Amino acid sequence: MIIFSEDALKDQYVLITGATGGIGYEAAKEVVRAGGNVVITGRNEEKLADLKNECATINKEAHIEVCPADLNDPEDRGRLAADAVDKMGKITGLVNSAGIIGGRPLDQMSEDDLRTVMELNYFSTVMLTQEVYQHMKKQKKGAIVNLSSLSGLRGTHSNIAYSASKFAVTGFTQSFALEAIEHNIRVNAVCPGYVDTSMGQQAIKNKGEREGRTYEEQRKIAEKGIPSGKLSTPEEVARSIVYLLSDASENIVGESLKISGGSVMR
Repeated sequence: MIIFSEDALKDQYVLITGATGGIGYEAAKEVVRAGGNVVITGRNEEKLADLKNECATINKEAHIEVCPADLNDPEDRGRLAADAVDKMGKITGLVNSAGIIGGRPLDQMSEDDLRTVMELNYFSTVMLTQEVYQHMKKQKKGAIVNLSSLSGLRGTHSNIAYSASKFAVTGFTQSFALEAIEHNIRVNAVCPGYVDTSMGQQAIKNKGEREGRTYEEQRKIAEKGIPSGKLSTPEEVARSIVYLLSDASENIVGESLKISGGSVMR
């Protein structure tokens, strides 16, 4: 489904982290479909190469750069931001899509479990944004979209580390938005519930295992608990990201866009 014009993101240069994951992968494709240019990053170089080829097929005019990086490494974060600017000339958009799941009850959670989830989902997101922000401020224009979650708006059972990391991302989005808008840089977040990606499927599988159910049984329960009756698709989330990157959302600042199928309303 094409919902944006082919020049909705014309002359935009967007850095997308976690581009080898389901949402980041689709976000890159939607950006080039809307006329934008992308720098895609992740740790799986084979998948990054596949994504570059897919993006080039969608839009032969798009400038597409691959910059593998480990976002937990401070040197890699600095290099990534510098390389993106060097190769594209500027960065006008940032999509912080990199993340991992991590759900355990408190009495089963180790310090390493908590640190691992918080390190990538929150700490690395903030620190990479800091690097990119220095470049965006010089041009007095930009849009940043963080991947939070419904778990960053309300707690769920056996989900302490992940939920805490996404609450942190939501708080970061709101606080940073007030600073960044002074430089004409908009900061927002998307907050999907279960998304039909490998990560979302793993989350359903993990919950099923904790409660003695098969993946198929747990998925049916998850779908039944959503008023729309279905999981979100990565394409739906990606299109929401493109909207927040585009000038169509020019006065949307510090918001957390829920993609819940009606399961969370407020």
